[in-house]
Amino acid sequence: MKNTLILLPLVISIVACGQQRPTGDTYETDTFTTASGKTLKIHALTHASMRIEYDGKEIEIDPVSKMGDRVIGYAAFPKADYIFVTHEHFDHLDTAAIATLTKPETRLITNQRCFDMLGYGTVMANGDQKVLDEWLHVEAVPAYNTTEGHLQFHPKGRDNGFVLTIDGLRIYLAGDTEDIPEMADLKDIDIAFLPCNQPYTMTTEQLVRAAKTLQPKTLFPYHYGQTDLSGIAEALKADGIDVRIRHYE
Repeated sequence: MKNTLILLPLVISIVACGQQRPTGDTYETDTFTTASGKTLKIHALTHASMRIEYDGKEIEIDPVSKMGDRVIGYAAFPKADYIFVTHEHFDHLDTAAIATLTKPETRLITNQRCFDMLGYGTVMANGDQKVLDEWLHVEAVPAYNTTEGHLQFHPKGRDNGFVLTIDGLRIYLAGDTEDIPEMADLKDIDIAFLPCNQPYTMTTEQLVRAAKTLQPKTLFPYHYGQTDLSGIAEALKADGIDVRIRHYE
């Protein structure tokens, strides 16, 4: 499957290692090719938020308007066809961002906790699968903490990760989780988004272990805050995993 990277023309200040912040409303964009030869673009917004474009359709993942000094201008974005929210924490659930992105036909996919808070949406629990469109299939998968003393952050069974299959391209959005054994059940992952900031999600060592289990073609560490990610690419070099560091601080 052909994977290419396209950086938008205005992002002239981004260096190869991806550590310098882009300016204005321009975001790093990675471009992939789906099974039928169509283009899929993933825009790195912030922390756990991303925008996915495919064949005229818009998908938003955990849209949040502000993280630290980073403000996302959702009012300038196209309205979403689908919005996925993994859980209710402030860096994943932002009611204002959801409202801005919503049109009458928008479908919100989330867990029971967020549904109870918002009063609407389609609920998926761990293990559920849905065919949302002829080109879009979603699996809700577990996302939870396993380290003693951290279990209260993301208890088992409450939150979701999602596997989106978009025209044959399988994208794993892990949500807030550690390197849980259920990852071994996920097969044929093309693109994986794995979180990396203790005490809430994984250490870099856990992330490397999770990546070795999943064996995605492309890996995006995300939700990483101030975590030093510099050793991850080297640790996964022998596995042939394409590690891409974007602005998911």
